[in-house]
Amino acid sequence: MKTIFILSIFVISGLYSFAQKIEDKTQSDFNLTDKLLNSDGKLTIGGYGEVHYNQPLDAKVSKNGTLDVHRMVLLIGYNFNSKVQFISEFEFEHVSEVYVEQAFMQYKLNPWINLRAGLMLIPMGIINEFHEPTTFNGVERPFIDTKISPSTWREIGIGISGNILPASMKYQLYIVNGFNGYDGTAKLNGSSGFRNGRQKGAESYISSPNLTGKIDYYGIKGLTVGLSYYVGKTQSKLYNGLDKEDDASLAAADSSVVGLSMIGLDGRYTIKGFTLKGQYYINSISNSLQYNYFTASDAGIPNDLGSAMNGLYIEAGYDVLRFINKTDMNLIPFIRFETYNTQSAVEATIMQNKANKVTAITTGLTLKLSKGAVVKTDVQFIKPANTSTYSKIINAGIGIMF
Repeated sequence: MKTIFILSIFVISGLYSFAQKIEDKTQSDFNLTDKLLNSDGKLTIGGYGEVHYNQPLDAKVSKNGTLDVHRMVLLIGYNFNSKVQFISEFEFEHVSEVYVEQAFMQYKLNPWINLRAGLMLIPMGIINEFHEPTTFNGVERPFIDTKISPSTWREIGIGISGNILPASMKYQLYIVNGFNGYDGTAKLNGSSGFRNGRQKGAESYISSPNLTGKIDYYGIKGLTVGLSYYVGKTQSKLYNGLDKEDDASLAAADSSVVGLSMIGLDGRYTIKGFTLKGQYYINSISNSLQYNYFTASDAGIPNDLGSAMNGLYIEAGYDVLRFINKTDMNLIPFIRFETYNTQSAVEATIMQNKANKVTAITTGLTLKLSKGAVVKTDVQFIKPANTSTYSKIINAGIGIMF
C-alpha cells in the first residue's frame, strides 16, 4: 500500500498543472457524504433510512418474524468557505440507539488534495463507505461486510484524500486509532472477529496508531476497481500507566494485543443495465495465540480468535425496465453468492469451529421507485460448514436517501 501511494504521489506531481485546471467534482461514485462535500450551499442537509422485515423459514418449527426501523440517519454539512468544510452524521438504530457515525473537518489544499481530521469512515471495501440503502441490492448488507470488515466501521483519525482526475483515481490515507482489543475483558473472538472492538469515537483510547488507505481507479467507462488496506495493532488499556522497566507487566500488555493486516479488493461494473460486483477480504492476525491464552476463561479455556479471516462475494443484476422510456423506475433482479470464514486459520492449539465458515446465497428484487427511494425483497439461503442444509430467511424492506 505504501508503494502504491508513493507512486501515486509521483503521478500527481507530474500532472499537477493540468489538475489545477479541472474542477474536483467528478469521481468514480458518489455517496451522500460526497454529495454534501460537493454542495455549493452554505448549510446542507441529507439523510437516509431503512425499515426491515425478516422472516426465518423452517418446515418443522414455527418462528416469529422481526420488524425493525433498522436505522434513520441525518447528515448535516457546513461550508465555512471554499476550502473549509464540516460533515456530521447522526444515526438512530432500532429506534432506541443513537450514534455519531461521522464528524470530520476537511480543508482543501488544492484541487487534488484535502486534509481531513475527526471521526471518519474507514475506507475498506464498498459497503463501509456506500451503505445507503439505495446504493446496494438486498435488504441486509452482505455478510462479509459485517463479519470480516465490521461495517459500519469508523474511527477518529487524521489524513489526506483526493481525486486525481487526469489519472482517474481517488485516494485516501489516514492514521486512526485501532480496535479496542482488551480493556479488562477480551473484545475479540473467533465468531465475531473484530466487530465488538470498534470504538466508534465514543471516549476512544489509543495505545498505538493504525494506518488505513484506499485507491479507486475509474478510468474505464462503467468500471470502478478499488484496493484498500489496513494495518496496525489493537489497543489495550494495560499500557496506560505502565512502568516501561517492568518486564512482567510489559509482557502481559503485549499479550493483550494482536496485529491486524487487512487487504480488500473490490470491483463494480455497469453496462447496458447489467451490473456486476465483487469483493474480497483477507485478514492476517499476529500474536493471536498469546492473546487467546491471555484472555482465557476462568476455567482456563483459551479464547478462539483466528490467525486469519477471509471472505468474498460476487453479485450480478439486470435492470429489466431499462427499455421503457416513460419511467424513471428500475427493477433489478439480482443474485449474490458469498462465503466467509472468521477462522480460516488458527494457531495449532486453538479449536477451529466449522460454524464460523459460512456459505450464503441471496437472490431477490430491487425496485427503485425514483433516484432516492427503493423497495427491496429477497430470500437468503445460509449454510455454516457444520451443517448439511441451508437455513432460509425472507427479507423485505424500504429505503430512502436524500
